[in-house]
Amino acid sequence: MGSLASERTVVGWAARDATGHLSPYTYTVRKTGPEDVVVKVLYCGICHTDIHQAKNHLGASKYPMVPGHEVVGEVVEVGPEVSKHRVGDVVGVGVIVGCCRECRPCKANVEQYCNKRIWSYNDVYTDGQPTQGGFASTMVVDQKFVVPIPAGLAPEQAAPLLCAGVTVYSPLKHFGLTAPGLRGGILGLGGVGHMGVKVAKAMGHHVTVISSSSRKRAEAMDELGADAYLVSSDAEAMAAAADSLDYIIDTVPVHHPLEPYLALLRLDGKHVLLGVVGEPLSFVAPMVMLGRKAVTGSFIGSVDETAELLRFCVDKGLTSQIEVVKMGYVNEALERLERNDVRYRFVVDVVGSNIEEAAGAPAN
Repeated sequence: MGSLASERTVVGWAARDATGHLSPYTYTVRKTGPEDVVVKVLYCGICHTDIHQAKNHLGASKYPMVPGHEVVGEVVEVGPEVSKHRVGDVVGVGVIVGCCRECRPCKANVEQYCNKRIWSYNDVYTDGQPTQGGFASTMVVDQKFVVPIPAGLAPEQAAPLLCAGVTVYSPLKHFGLTAPGLRGGILGLGGVGHMGVKVAKAMGHHVTVISSSSRKRAEAMDELGADAYLVSSDAEAMAAAADSLDYIIDTVPVHHPLEPYLALLRLDGKHVLLGVVGEPLSFVAPMVMLGRKAVTGSFIGSVDETAELLRFCVDKGLTSQIEVVKMGYVNEALERLERNDVRYRFVVDVVGSNIEEAAGAPAN
């Protein structure tokens, strides 16, 4: 276990205002508590949510803010009551680092739906201090929210699974969409969408990628293994595909019509919203009534589901498709992500960036 440190100084890359530009920032993290795990960050994926938060797109950002919620690291210290992890373990930390543990979702082990959930960054922890994410040298996290990374899964490959991967896996499991032979649609082929194709194919589904243009057809079918590709602006092809899908995983993070896609669903089909859209989405009631269809949503996944997904990926030989970058490139990576110029997930090599040696990191 080693001696428990007092508050420690950490270097991260933080946004200071709604421009979203990240730069070195020095701050302190809490003293290691009885059930805390101290994680030396190795890699951290970049999610579209990092852009939303850093640029205050959702109107609730607090600065300075260190983003990053797809964190893989090495355990360097544990509190005296930690039983799940040991020094030297490779572990993951996702979107949530706290919950009330008393409400119905918490007791059902779906703590991501707890109304008192604590985000891994841009939030306030129980001690009143701001939470900061994985674009940093170190995190201190309660053991409940730390998952083991299984042997056989490279840490940089595991990072996107902690958000993008489990965000797809959770609704497929919850809504009973895991049986082989189902026909599914993946709407949008970004970081979450590409994992949707991989996970659904590994479950034995016939997978159709739905996109606004034919630009990604080759990569969807030749690289990711999709069975079909549907261009949403092709009215004839959309009409031919009507009533053909058991579900649609909708990963689009901007406003878009739902009716064209609801028409693709079979009886009792489900349209599952995963993209964070800040404007109302609409459809006429008969689109769902005349097929007993459902429009629903899902939010990331639980700690248990995350651990289950990681084992599933090892068993099925699944990996994410990533571009590894250094921390000094993170602003360019965020700009590229915003214009969808990545296949399919950026992962920051935090440990290889030697960020603690950053000269002149301001203290506030």
